[in-house]
This record gives sequence, structure tokens and C-alpha cells, in this order.
Amino acid sequence: MTTINLPDADVPELSGTVNLADLEALGRARLDRNALEYYASGANDEVTLRANREGFRAIRLRPRVLVDVSNVDVRTEVLGLPLACPVGIAPSAFHGLAHETAERGTARAAASAGSLMTLSTFSNTPIEDVARDAVGRLWFQLYPYTDREASADLVRRAEAAGARALVVTVDAPFVGRREPNERHRFALPPHLGVPNAGSREHLARMESESGSQLVNYFQGLVDKAFTWADLAWLRSVTTLPIVLKGILTAEDALLAAEHGAHVWVSNHGGRQLDTAVSSIEALPEVVEAVEGRVEVYLDGGVTRGTDVLKAVALGARAVFLGRAALWGLAAGGEAGVRRTLDLLQDELRLALALCGKQNIGQVGRDLVRL
Repeated sequence: MTTINLPDADVPELSGTVNLADLEALGRARLDRNALEYYASGANDEVTLRANREGFRAIRLRPRVLVDVSNVDVRTEVLGLPLACPVGIAPSAFHGLAHETAERGTARAAASAGSLMTLSTFSNTPIEDVARDAVGRLWFQLYPYTDREASADLVRRAEAAGARALVVTVDAPFVGRREPNERHRFALPPHLGVPNAGSREHLARMESESGSQLVNYFQGLVDKAFTWADLAWLRSVTTLPIVLKGILTAEDALLAAEHGAHVWVSNHGGRQLDTAVSSIEALPEVVEAVEGRVEVYLDGGVTRGTDVLKAVALGARAVFLGRAALWGLAAGGEAGVRRTLDLLQDELRLALALCGKQNIGQVGRDLVRL
């Protein structure tokens, strides 16, 4: 497949963006209703969707002064992989709705920024193609299928392609009710497929006279009986570290650690169970429960460098961007995603300096007031 290059010069509007809100506005303006509603919608009344942002706003920082911050270092690492800053890309389906480069554009941006991309099972691009562009900076997200051998094949493909971890989404045995998608019958346009989750023809057969095509497809694909006991089977088919994405309680975090899995705090961007606790609210009890035995990550509502700083202060090793990366992709393809990551890194560096911290390792609970 030929690589498509989109330098900043080809997207002059990006130079005028100074924060992620600017990129979101630009990205939204370039999407049709089908794509915009799919990316933007939350479950039901979108209470949890809003709470993800409000949770960060409610936390206050406690800056220290008279510290030498002439050289501030925002680098960290996740599962041994160095990151330029504690920000990665969360798994999200159908990047092809945002831009013609789809997941490959996102992967190239993450790689060039020294970040990390998590590829969704429901990507519009084959694992192998994305892995080549990610150049070692790739995790793969899995929805456990009812067909165990199909799941095992996906995992083996991801591992062979160079994925460094397996992220299992555990909060979606059913798809949350996203009413705009139901009302307007969300469907993929004809030119997009789901090469890691079945054929285009299979997807078309799941269409019905009402509702979201994704919901209709998903319901027959994902194993609704997958439990903690099945993690042993998953470990038997891969040597990759396993991360469980969608944990919001101390009880489940403790179980994850006992099963040797890392913990990703997430409410699926407010798209699953409405009125569930926000990710940043859930983070402290999760961190306390695992007691440093496994790494902890977070997504949901991150749009500022101060959000990243607050999450790290509360014990997250890194945060991951869902919608924010998609808005960047829609705004300018690879260059738009890179702009998203660069803006957050710059904001984080400034926030760290203004809090009197010289590096990420110095950030702890003393930095925040809940």
C-alpha cells in the first residue's frame, strides 16, 4: 500500500489552532452527519460523557514555587516502551470516517511524536498495514468474539505484526444506546470495511430496517459470556502483556491485578453505561487497590495538559486520547493528529514547570486537591 504524506503545509488551517478545542471545531466542520454523530455521541442523556470533562475541572492543582524548572522533562514509559510524554491514542473504531488515511495516518502521527497507538478491532485498516506505520509503537485492542478461534487468530496476527500489548475491552458485552446513531441508522459508507472483524458482505447482512448498523453487527459477534475465568484461555494464545480496558472500581482493579493484567480506567468515553462514574473520579480507588503491582492508564475527557498532569498525579502511568485524536485526524489527517499530540505535550510541559516539578517522576498525589 502506498503511503500518503500530508505535511503541515497541505493543511494551513492547523497553524491557527492553539488548543484541542480549536482542532475539535475544525474536525467537526469537516465531517458529515453520519460520522459526526458516531464520534460525538454518548449513551442516553450523555451524563457520563459530560462528567468526564467536569471531573477534571473539579480537581485543583497545588503548585510549588522557587524550584529550578529551566529543564523540564515530560518523558515516561509504558510497559517498557519510552514515550515522549504520558499521552497515547486510545482504540476507536472507523478512522476512515474522519480521513482517507484512516488508522494509518493516526499511527504515523503517533510514531513520529514518540507516542503510542492502540488499534481497534473495528479499524478500517488491516492490522499489518497499521503496524508498519506504527514502527513498534502499537497496542492492539480486542473484543473477545464468540468464535474463540477467530479471536485467537486476531491476537496472533497482532502479535506477529509487532503489537506490544493486548488491550481487552471489558465494558461492552452489549453496545450502549447512542440515540443519534439509532435515530439516523448509523452505517459505514460503502468504501469502508472492517478487515479485522469480518467481510464487508458480512457487515451488510447485519443491516436492518431500524437502528445502528454497528449495534446490529456487534450483537452477534462479541462473547457476552466472557468472564475472569476466560483470561486463562487468552493467556494461552499470546505472550503479550494483557491490559483490561473499562475498569471503574477497586473491586475489579484488584481482580485484574490478581490475574496479572494491567488496568485501563475507562467508561468508554461515556458511550456505554450512562451515569457511570467518570474515569478521573474512579482513578484514585483503582490505583489504591492495585498497590503498584500493575500499571494503570486512563482515558475519558482529556483535552488539556493539566488534565494529563492531574491523572498522573492520581496514579495513572499515561492517558489515552479517543475523540481528541479523531478530531485531529478529521481536521488534518496525520498532521492533525500530530498537532493534537504536540499541543498536549507543550501544555503539559508548561503545567509541570508552573507546578514546580522538574520531571514526571516527581508528580504525586500531593500535587492535587480533590
